[in-house]
Amino acid sequence: MSRSFAVQPLSPATAAAHFLARLSAETDVADVHADLAAGTPGLVVVDSRSAAAWRQGHLPGAVHLPTDEIVARAAEVVPAGSLVVTYCWGPGCNGATRAALAFARLGYPVKEMIGGFEYWAREGLPVRTPQGVHRRPVDDLTAPPDTACAC
Repeated sequence: MSRSFAVQPLSPATAAAHFLARLSAETDVADVHADLAAGTPGLVVVDSRSAAAWRQGHLPGAVHLPTDEIVARAAEVVPAGSLVVTYCWGPGCNGATRAALAFARLGYPVKEMIGGFEYWAREGLPVRTPQGVHRRPVDDLTAPPDTACAC
């Protein structure tokens, strides 16, 4: 008996609805990087971590709005109607999920960037620190070092 199919899989139609819902709520670091590089109009990437984490490094072009401050400050930081992408530390942290929920409750179209800051940095994408913008070496367990993932 297959351990992978010990529990009956969803019907194809239900599975399609499930995966569409996930893609409607999530985006990944490669797509966010492409949108930032293209200057996608109306896109606001929100770092929902603490001030200390922000200073340690963040995505160039992101705005800093800790999760606990979203309800009080979203309107002054993020223009109404913006397409919001939230991120936090990484897959072991649900801060970006809580931030995305707060933006959704405020009426913003929002997605969570899966992988968070950890995978952004591990994939060798640019990171802004007080010393400037730099890139870490690509972790070959997260991204191909010399080619696009093409997934």
